[in-house]
Amino acid sequence: MVRLRRAGTQPAGVSTLELFFDLVFVFTLMQLTGLLEHDLSPVGVLRVLLLFGVLWWMYGAFAWVTNAAAPTDPGRRVLLVVAMAGFLVMALALPQITGPGGIAFGLGYLVVVLVHLALFGLTEAWRAILRVAPFNLLAAVLVLAAGFLPGSVRPWLWAVALAVQIVTPHLGRVVGGDSQFRIAPDHFVERHGLLLIVAFGESVVSLGKGVAGHPVDLRLTATAVLVLALLAMLWWVYFGAGAVDAAVARMRRAEPAQRPRLAVYGFFYSYTPMMLGIVLLSAGVAIGLGHGRPSWPVAAVTALGIAGYLAGDVCFRRVLSAGPVAVRTCLAVLALGTAPVGRYAGVVAQLAALALLVAAGLAVEAARGPADPSAAVDGRGPADPPLVVDGRGPVDQPLVVDGRGPEGPPAAPDGTVPTGA
Repeated sequence: MVRLRRAGTQPAGVSTLELFFDLVFVFTLMQLTGLLEHDLSPVGVLRVLLLFGVLWWMYGAFAWVTNAAAPTDPGRRVLLVVAMAGFLVMALALPQITGPGGIAFGLGYLVVVLVHLALFGLTEAWRAILRVAPFNLLAAVLVLAAGFLPGSVRPWLWAVALAVQIVTPHLGRVVGGDSQFRIAPDHFVERHGLLLIVAFGESVVSLGKGVAGHPVDLRLTATAVLVLALLAMLWWVYFGAGAVDAAVARMRRAEPAQRPRLAVYGFFYSYTPMMLGIVLLSAGVAIGLGHGRPSWPVAAVTALGIAGYLAGDVCFRRVLSAGPVAVRTCLAVLALGTAPVGRYAGVVAQLAALALLVAAGLAVEAARGPADPSAAVDGRGPADPPLVVDGRGPVDQPLVVDGRGPEGPPAAPDGTVPTGA
């Protein structure tokens, strides 16, 4: 018999079940990419943006609940698998989202929301989730109701559901000094970083779809290597300059009640253009390599994909004081300028231009060094040791309070300690 117990221990690291969950979620991103491949009109792109928004909100919700309590017992693991099934149903329904798939998508979404509420009810933060639950349930009802309405009306309900979710962190008191949510920094940062790696794999799959059936000649080989090089540049943007360690250090330094705000702004909001950027890039690669003929829509989504990813990285760094942003801001703007290259020279030339642009920007940033003012917080660089961790100073710098060390006798007025200590 499976028994459910309330957990009070936060996870030390990301579990394999969580990684399995992320793989299922990324399947929804692949399906969104497929929607773009079949419809790159403004309406089609807007539809994907709205669907991504409501899906991304619930992925983030599960990142929070597994951060509050690791899925270590059978009951929680079963519930997490049920949520995975909900995401899988939504992913399978996406190709028919404007038709009969709308109801299946809504039912899958409702299951995901209910499982999330049940899982959070088994953590020490169960009181905090009661403030958020009404908003999540309202969004789920809106998404489900959309499935019963004509296809042209559905985006309006998705938009309202997304609007509800955007304001939830504030109305649900997720952020702010009175937040009752608690974030384990190391696990939270690691979880989102691993999701990014899995999402990169989606672009590789899109490459495979785009060149399926083509002979593996020198041109195809060079194109594949080029796409891989661009993805490696994107990996370097996020992982290769110490920003991840700096983000962990920033969250550790923050007071526990302030960490939820950093989590919402640094990961949910900042990651939104990054994850969308990967979806757009994947669509551009798949269409451009598969259909061959250059076009403005394909060139535009490819440029927007890289620009969005870079803009999200800038926001991530700004929120979490994770490094310089000046060069990356310029790169995001310049990436948009590659659209004419894609339109007149083709997607391969555009990908080459983007890879060279990002590589040059990273080289310039490295040459400038870490002296950018945005890399510092309160006079400290991001690589400095944590100032405060759970109310204490760093281990090698014991906290002194009221003239006393943590264990020794009172210090003398001149700061010395009696020798008889």
